[in-house]
Amino acid sequence: MSKNAASLAALCASVFVVGTTEYLVAGMLPEVGADLRVSQSTAGQAVTAYALGVVIGGPAVTLLTARLPRKPLALGLMLVFAVGSALSALAPSFTMLLVGRVVSSLSHAAFLALALVMATSVVPEHKTGSAIATVASGFTIATLLGVPLGSLLGHAAGWRAPFAVLTVLTLAATVLLALVLPQQQASSAGLRDELRVVSRKPVLLAIATTAVGFSGVAVVFTYIAPLLTRIAGFSPAAVSALLFAYGVGSFLGNLAAGKLTDRSMSATVRGVFGGLTGVLVALPFAAAWQPTAVLAVLGLGLLATATIAPLQGLILRHAGSAPTLAIAANVGAFNLGAAAGSALGGAIVAAGALRWTGLAGAVLSLGGLALTYLVLPRTRTAQHTGIAPANTAV
Repeated sequence: MSKNAASLAALCASVFVVGTTEYLVAGMLPEVGADLRVSQSTAGQAVTAYALGVVIGGPAVTLLTARLPRKPLALGLMLVFAVGSALSALAPSFTMLLVGRVVSSLSHAAFLALALVMATSVVPEHKTGSAIATVASGFTIATLLGVPLGSLLGHAAGWRAPFAVLTVLTLAATVLLALVLPQQQASSAGLRDELRVVSRKPVLLAIATTAVGFSGVAVVFTYIAPLLTRIAGFSPAAVSALLFAYGVGSFLGNLAAGKLTDRSMSATVRGVFGGLTGVLVALPFAAAWQPTAVLAVLGLGLLATATIAPLQGLILRHAGSAPTLAIAANVGAFNLGAAAGSALGGAIVAAGALRWTGLAGAVLSLGGLALTYLVLPRTRTAQHTGIAPANTAV
């Protein structure tokens, strides 16, 4: 294995650990609530606290650490993450669990942004999309394997056990990063440069595209299990199999989108949002018949995470030499979109319209598609962005 491939693999493994932690609590709310003597709805705030930490704390941590050398910073952020996981595993109260979750979340966006920047720096420019997709695939593997296996361990050995395992895995990933990551100088960009980049209109539009477009997926996916059982008539076991297939599709779709982004960023991002809009519009009608419901779930899986590579590519295109804060903000935008979409989906379900969440998701996805035309107009003159436009055709 080449040094560059080893670096990408180590970053992917680290992102897998981070991604598993983010949603792990959601699968163990009864156990957490019973042990810490809070209601399940209160226990769910551990998920909310993490998301808020990513959205608010991520950019702040990124700003404070912008001038530090990249490799030591990556190792330090992983150690902070390990501390948060350990605090969660040992938490004697729900308040301490929240503290542990927030500590972990503070390194989440900053580490992912740093991982993406480091990944793109060890590959040729024309493979930037593939590098982003490779690192981001750690999240899809976390959804596919990490969270379900962690939940099973939590059910069998208590909810603290998965956090203890994640603490060990985080330390192991830190050692792996120390061994294989190349030394990289700190960014020459200062705080003002990072703030100036993130306030550019194209960057803000790209972040808005992420938040709006991804919220369309969250509207549906948050409530896809009851949709498949109550509307399509699948058994719980069949739903589990379909969700596994969804995860496999997400993994493959993310990697394919990375390859396509290397060829044409604009065509990929618009194709993904256009495909998502079509699948989401069809979902309420497809759910009435099991074979078409299966096809809709598979299509949603293939497209849901295919937005990551082109959207992060948009940020890199416009961020120039100071991309870290902008990427961290975009990571927060994914979380913000997930939270907003889940809230909207909850309101639709509460109104008795579970079957029609796909239409709301389609409107949001269509909004994301419309925003791409503001970020990447069909016809544009070459502009200096700090990243040469070659090999990312528009």
